[in-house]
Amino acid sequence: MRAAGAATGSGPDAAPGARLGGLDGIRGLAALFVVLHHCWLLSFPGFPADTGPGWAGWLLYGHFAVVVFIALSGFSLAVSPARADWRLNGLRRFARRRAWRILPPYWAALAFSLAVAWLLVPQPGQPVPTGKTVVVYGLLLQDVFGSPSPNGAFWSIAIEAQLYFVFPLLLLVVRRLGPMAMVAAVTVVVAAVGVLAAYVPAVATLMRLTPQFAVLFAVGVLAAGVVRAPVRAPLHWAAAIAVVPVLIVIAVQGSTWAVANFFWIDLALAPAAGLLLAAVATGRPRPLVRLLDTGPVRSLGSFSYSLYLVHAPIVVAVNHFLVAPRLEAGVTRFLVLLAVAVPVSVLFARAFAAVFELPFQRYRSGPALRAAVRDRLSRPRAA
Repeated sequence: MRAAGAATGSGPDAAPGARLGGLDGIRGLAALFVVLHHCWLLSFPGFPADTGPGWAGWLLYGHFAVVVFIALSGFSLAVSPARADWRLNGLRRFARRRAWRILPPYWAALAFSLAVAWLLVPQPGQPVPTGKTVVVYGLLLQDVFGSPSPNGAFWSIAIEAQLYFVFPLLLLVVRRLGPMAMVAAVTVVVAAVGVLAAYVPAVATLMRLTPQFAVLFAVGVLAAGVVRAPVRAPLHWAAAIAVVPVLIVIAVQGSTWAVANFFWIDLALAPAAGLLLAAVATGRPRPLVRLLDTGPVRSLGSFSYSLYLVHAPIVVAVNHFLVAPRLEAGVTRFLVLLAVAVPVSVLFARAFAAVFELPFQRYRSGPALRAAVRDRLSRPRAA
């Protein structure tokens, strides 16, 4: 179950009080889309062929949530540097805060996923995880070394972590040459990898790293420049114009072709993703931003990373023990999975986030978190 990328939340280095409306909502809806995608996969076998009903065919493309997630990650991380002349305010500080934000929930979700795979049911098409799995996934090297997967959503976490290493270099290029030149340079390198991969085996191995995500990430950084010089142009219409030709090609060619060509499709979607993020950050279109800023959608976005991390083992277990033994693959199984697995995943993720994600957002260091825990434990209980 290889799904869309990680909903890793807001960049922890954003300036306090500088929340941009709508972005948390995008994370929440994108994470929910990945959950629906996995329900679809378990209900209609044959991926990448579209074997489901026409009205649900869009759920086959859960991968495209990665376009939004990765671009949004670059955008969120770049907002604060963009406001400070594209300066990072310290490599060590950036690395420490990224690790503090990403790793505790990820490692907790890894332990949960391993427990489900070992004690209940492994991921579809995967053998039972091994000791190698623990090491490879624990070190975020799953896109480099093969190992039985304990969680169908973990593949992209490693890729995003690797993008954090190149983020300071991207900012350096922006300061020296400008954001457009930075995106152009990254795109040329990635496109060259895509072309040469068909002819040079050594280059083909780089495709394991999903290099097109570097372009999406860079486009997100470029889009963050909107906080430096707000744009009055209708960026949301430009995003729509950019995405329509890609959607038409996908509709004409079909899902099997689209999945085989995700590399080039992701690159084609990058401009639309960047334009959409810039538009939402500037409050356009207003109806969409109001929807994204409603309480339930914003709340979902606040723990979207946890939802992304823990939902796959839950959906698989619900299907394996409750749904599949009673219902054949098809629409009925899909609807029952939606009715059972989705709310269970959301509720579990919210509780998981309360312990393993939100405290690490609220308290930015170990001493601050320990002090908060001591204070909480020392409060007298109400009679």
